[in-house]
Amino acid sequence: MILSDCIDLLKAKVVVPAKDTGLDIKVACGADLMSDVMAFSCSANQMMLTGLVNPQTIRTAEMLDVHVIVFVRGKLPDELMCSLANEKDISLLSTPYTMFTSCGLLHEAGVRGKEEQS
Repeated sequence: MILSDCIDLLKAKVVVPAKDTGLDIKVACGADLMSDVMAFSCSANQMMLTGLVNPQTIRTAEMLDVHVIVFVRGKLPDELMCSLANEKDISLLSTPYTMFTSCGLLHEAGVRGKEEQS
C-alpha cells in the first residue's frame, strides 16, 4: 500500500513528512515494547505503529530500517524526536485511532505482518 494511501486511511497527521509519499508499505508491526519491534524486523519498507513517544522509538526504527512511525491515539512527538526523525529520514505520523483499529485498517487494506509476508 502506498504511504500516501496509508495516511488517508489512518486519517493521520503528518508530523515529519516522508521524502517519498509513494513509498510502498508492504509490512507493518504494532508494538509499544521496542524489544518486540526488534524481534519483528524482517525487511525494508516497514511501518511501525506505537504508543511509545520517546527518542528510543526513533533509534530503534533507524536500526531496523523502518521508514515510517505511526503514533496511535493522537500522540505527538516532541521537537527533539521530530528533529532526530528528520535527520534519520524517518517519517512520523499521528493517527487518532487506537493501535488495534489502526492495525486492522492497514491489514484490511493489504499491509501484512512479518509472518504473512511472502
